[in-house]
Amino acid sequence: MAKADLSKQPDEVAAMFDGVAKHYDRTNSVLSMGNSLIWRVATVRAVAPQAGERILDIAAGTGTSSVALAKSGADVVAADFSPGMIEVGRQKHPGITFVQADAMELPFGNDEFDAVTISFGLRNIEDPKKALAEMYRVLKPGGRVVICEFSKPPRAIFRAGYSAYMRYIMPAVVDAASSNPEAYTYLADSIREWPDQVTLSQWIRGAGFTRVAYRNLTVGVVALHRGRKPARVVKPRAKRASAAGTTTKPIDAGTPKP
Repeated sequence: MAKADLSKQPDEVAAMFDGVAKHYDRTNSVLSMGNSLIWRVATVRAVAPQAGERILDIAAGTGTSSVALAKSGADVVAADFSPGMIEVGRQKHPGITFVQADAMELPFGNDEFDAVTISFGLRNIEDPKKALAEMYRVLKPGGRVVICEFSKPPRAIFRAGYSAYMRYIMPAVVDAASSNPEAYTYLADSIREWPDQVTLSQWIRGAGFTRVAYRNLTVGVVALHRGRKPARVVKPRAKRASAAGTTTKPIDAGTPKP
């Protein structure tokens, strides 16, 4: 498998995903050996969607995660920069609102969403830190962010096994299951180049989020990061001086003459 060009421009990455949109979900299930469902369930639980909330699902692809989030009664907006993914998503899930959007310049106002989530998409954004800043901007104060992304197994034995899978087994599976092997070559190389759990946590904090934490899924092949946008600090109003505590200077009306 030839090494992928990781310097692709956003429109090139979008075109690449357009090419795999039709069979994207099936291919991912095969490549993850069925673990994609486990990861999706864990992500939805971490988001903890509530009826009436407004949730933004970035890099939503065909909307598989968006549908799972919407089952709670939340109003879910599925955003993706690939027109092909959105087209397939709208056909499969007509009840979900799909929006074509650049994660680095989200077409939403400040403080719009109760939660923002992104699964396996932050890695494909040209400037991930800028995308994190945008997530922070569109979240309401007190809102939560959940990021599910490939990562690095902390134990050497699992790292070695995962590396072997990516190098030798995945190419064969891709050739058999995908109509666009180049897209999955890019996928494998982008995973290898992606930072570890601690580094991503630092990026999230750097965007302004607090209560940042992560947990590993599937021995660290995937990590689930969470954070909060701080609640807006309400400054206490100045107390009005009470009548009893206020000394009023008497008006000098002058001394009456006898």
